Amino acid sequence: MATCPQGHPSGADDYCDVCGTQMAAPPPPRPSAQDPAPSQAPAAESCPICRTPRAGQFCEVCGHDYSGSGAPLRPPVTGARWEAVTGADRAYYEKVIAEGGPDAAAMAFPPYCPERSFALHGEQVRIGRRSRARGVRPEIDLTGPPEDPGVSHLHAVLLSQPDGSWLLVDPGSANGTQVNGRQLKVNVPVPVGPGDRIHLGAWTVITIREGTP
Repeated sequence: MATCPQGHPSGADDYCDVCGTQMAAPPPPRPSAQDPAPSQAPAAESCPICRTPRAGQFCEVCGHDYSGSGAPLRPPVTGARWEAVTGADRAYYEKVIAEGGPDAAAMAFPPYCPERSFALHGEQVRIGRRSRARGVRPEIDLTGPPEDPGVSHLHAVLLSQPDGSWLLVDPGSANGTQVNGRQLKVNVPVPVGPGDRIHLGAWTVITIREGTP
């Protein structure tokens, strides 16, 4: 027989049948090992390749694309061959130096910088400098020589579109990216096409061209 909080013996276990006082509530059930701890917050997403915490669509260290789980994009319908031609732009270099910065005095314009052409194909084309330690191997490798010290290891990414066009996105480079003189916002893609000029680093220029397949 149960005893109510007033000390009366009661045959009922919900309310005392002598004074009507509610019987003591049973202790809450103990959580099982399968129940998640209520104070645990969801873990921040990290890159599955290098475990770097996620800060945008692309990993800032290895360039992993977090949106790459969808169906592959269709090949360009135009059949044209797109290419990115890299070189050095003296006027852009002088503008960078005039604007100043902590490393401006140490940046020298290269006496010789031959143009290099990179064919654009696949779903994404990364632009940057190769880093064996970080496992970064961009498709448009600006490692050099000559090497532009203002270019990040993962500086920008070209994204292929189903209609054959391309978008350019800066995932958060140290010194930013410009398209035709306009500064890109971080993780905001902008369309690029033949004749567009992409400036990055201290003196690097990339010109998008369209040729015959």
